[in-house]
Amino acid sequence: MSNLERDPQATLCGAEADADGPARELLTGREVVLGGPRGMKVTRTLPGRGRRMVGAWCFADNYGPEPATMRVPPHPHTGLQTVSWLLEGEVLHRDSLGSEQMVRPGQLNLMTAGRAISHSEESAPDVLLHGVQLWVALPDSARDTAPSFEHHPVLPVLSLPGVAVTVFVGELGGLRSPATVHTPLVGAEAALTAGARAELPLRPGFEYAVMVLSGAVEVNADRPVNPDATADADGAAEPNGAPEGGSASDADGVLLEPGPLLYLGCGRSALTLRAREASRLLLLGGEPFEEEIVMWWNFVGRSHEEIVRFRKEWSEGSAFGTVEGFDGPPLPAPALPTTHLKPRGRHR
Repeated sequence: MSNLERDPQATLCGAEADADGPARELLTGREVVLGGPRGMKVTRTLPGRGRRMVGAWCFADNYGPEPATMRVPPHPHTGLQTVSWLLEGEVLHRDSLGSEQMVRPGQLNLMTAGRAISHSEESAPDVLLHGVQLWVALPDSARDTAPSFEHHPVLPVLSLPGVAVTVFVGELGGLRSPATVHTPLVGAEAALTAGARAELPLRPGFEYAVMVLSGAVEVNADRPVNPDATADADGAAEPNGAPEGGSASDADGVLLEPGPLLYLGCGRSALTLRAREASRLLLLGGEPFEEEIVMWWNFVGRSHEEIVRFRKEWSEGSAFGTVEGFDGPPLPAPALPTTHLKPRGRHR
């Protein structure tokens, strides 16, 4: 999926590390309409105004469940990987390498942009769609690699009482996804039956975030709730220790419902989940990404000059190849901001 905003803001991320240790920070996200006023609505929790990355994860759109039509024209990417994960529906991917692949629930489409790629995505009209679109920032050692595409119809599943955890990227609990990654990373979906309680194994050196995709899950954040305030994605305080979109359920936990992304920080060896009803939860994590990056529109680069070059190459029709089979013109690049793009810290 593309960033289809006509006036995308510069997203500046980098090596201003958090203090080591657990955290509890709710990122409420914002609504974005893809493809104009009648386009598909998504909730974008990464990048946020206060926190822009979780490990190398730098972009998260959550959409549905609702009848919708996804129609994203050919558009470019550099310096990142796109991760398509569906709960309902199916989406057709085409790219400039000649790939044409339908992705369905429980399957993974992974596209590595490397130095340059273009692709399109579309669904049948008005089908029930529910899923997430994620981006992973590539480290400097891999960002100029040749572009590639992978489809993985079968993925490892960690089975716990009442819980099935599909590891679609990276490693969790000794299981490893076949998907190619370039930094230590994990992306997993936990499907919980009503009343199920599970403890997921974590790496203390990773930072983590969770998002409930359906149902309601009590997340043990391994840290007492602040009785005075907690911070939302914009840095604003929420009263009474209960962040917007969730509620304080006991001294250590948060009842999380669909919508926000709960950032958990580093320093954890386990995470306890308790499902109030049948639920599905997304877990993202990875080693804190230590490189400074500039993310603008559909590009991840390292400087203003690189972003200008990427935009010019796309507008001139060079470098990114051609997507065959999509019925329509490619997506035009928006105007560059008037300010100079400068890499900054990963969060305010």
